[in-house]
Amino acid sequence: MDKVTGELKTDCVPYSQFKEHVGEVVNIKGVIHNIRDMSDFAFVLIRTARDVIQCVYSPEFSDYRMTDDVVEQASAKVSGKVVPSKTRDGSERYELQITGIDILSRPADIVPVVINKKQINAELSVNLDNRPVTLRNPKERAIFKIQEGIQRGFREYLTSQDFTEVHTPKINFAGAEGGTNVFRLDYFGKTVFLAQSPQLYKQTLIPVFERVFEIGPVFRAEHHDTSRHLNEYISMDFEMGFIDSFYDIMEMETGVLKYIMNLLREKYASEVALLGADIPEIDSIPCIRFKDAKEMCVRKLKNITDMHDFEPEEEAYLGKWAKQQYGSDFLFVTHFLTSKRPFYTMEDPEDPEVTLSFDLLFRGIEITSGGQRIHDYNEQVEKMKRLGMNPEEFDTYLMLHKYGAPPHGGLGLGLERLTMHLLGFKNVRSAAMFPRDINRVTP
Repeated sequence: MDKVTGELKTDCVPYSQFKEHVGEVVNIKGVIHNIRDMSDFAFVLIRTARDVIQCVYSPEFSDYRMTDDVVEQASAKVSGKVVPSKTRDGSERYELQITGIDILSRPADIVPVVINKKQINAELSVNLDNRPVTLRNPKERAIFKIQEGIQRGFREYLTSQDFTEVHTPKINFAGAEGGTNVFRLDYFGKTVFLAQSPQLYKQTLIPVFERVFEIGPVFRAEHHDTSRHLNEYISMDFEMGFIDSFYDIMEMETGVLKYIMNLLREKYASEVALLGADIPEIDSIPCIRFKDAKEMCVRKLKNITDMHDFEPEEEAYLGKWAKQQYGSDFLFVTHFLTSKRPFYTMEDPEDPEVTLSFDLLFRGIEITSGGQRIHDYNEQVEKMKRLGMNPEEFDTYLMLHKYGAPPHGGLGLGLERLTMHLLGFKNVRSAAMFPRDINRVTP
């Protein structure tokens, strides 16, 4: 019972249920996001976990009188009557006519960045320096609800396809991708490495579960300071056994992406609308071989110097080409050169100079690398030796091959890069909650 009005009071009702409580006095809990004083009444906007709820204070509504301790960024419990209202464009919404405010905690200082406007109007570096505060802005928060939806869709779809979720170590005996871009750690007197990917463990688990996936951090000690690179990011990986070809992996990823995009449209519509996100429709994803794509880029673009991989402008061109030619925001590029793929990638039996591998481009940027893995023991050992690797250093990994592994393959999908291009950002750091790059390890 409301102590002021004597009306029946429903405790902590989410905004999504306001329609069911019109005319009732309810409680909500949240943070005072904004106060707009209009002399004889005031709008008090309450920020909850997912919504900003408009509440209206007026002495006409009850005997409650708003006091000086009602300030922005204070946590509060607000009581009020649910009433229908309209947005500026005439859409239906609901608000509270305030009958009471209990302050639960007060801020000790004024926030360093304005967060109660539509968006953060500050340089990206300022935004990131003040991340504990700027993430409270509804638009900033919505980015990471979208990320939640992407991960949720990835998990739900693969679980429906009989994949088992796993969690692999992030402190490893060797780098999965080879090369020098690994972080070295002193581990009780031994040198170990932060995981570049869960690759070797994913493969190891194929004879156990047949299909596995993982969502987790990976680490790359690359001295890049670009708008598309992070030194720690979230990788969404899966590996599947008993494949007929690496095209099975591409087909599975197509299914994953279809499911994710449909989930975002259905369950994250408010965040999609708030961010103005362009969620792509996916029917099928076109495919082109690396050699053919490279030849097309050389004909159309100038000053192409790397004939073994794509430069960023080539990826951008291929993204536009796929959109014009197929109406697709996505493009698979297959059969990358053997020299540019990791040691575990299977070579094409018909042309050992290329691999049974692929990248997925999304709106002109690579978000996925994947392919078929070597499953034969002798073939894997021979390739390691050919690349100057010592098979004895990979003894536990090679147990997979030595004791029998089915044909298998998989991929890794970068969460931040996918989010970045889905939301039209220019810098991947905008799609990282607390980004880590060569210059930033705080907050």
